[in-house]
Amino acid sequence: MKIKEGFELRDVCGESVIVATGRKNIDFSKVISLNESAALVWREVEGRDFEVEDMAKTLLGTYEVDEATALRDARALASQWKEIGLVE
Repeated sequence: MKIKEGFELRDVCGESVIVATGRKNIDFSKVISLNESAALVWREVEGRDFEVEDMAKTLLGTYEVDEATALRDARALASQWKEIGLVE
């Protein structure tokens, strides 16, 4: 997977928000806000190819969770990102 070109994580009034740049990505019908752990994963994988396991490693290295929980959460996050078109 890779984050699609034209999406950036920005801090907006203390919230981590995905901002679309370029005309092809603009969709004013939704705002994509990330919680702390999702923003951490985004920053870690931004600009490179990655797998769900890479996302899980980031969670394991930062939070006190077991591997099964980290993988489950990483899969769910990757699925959400795919569903809304943030990754390819």
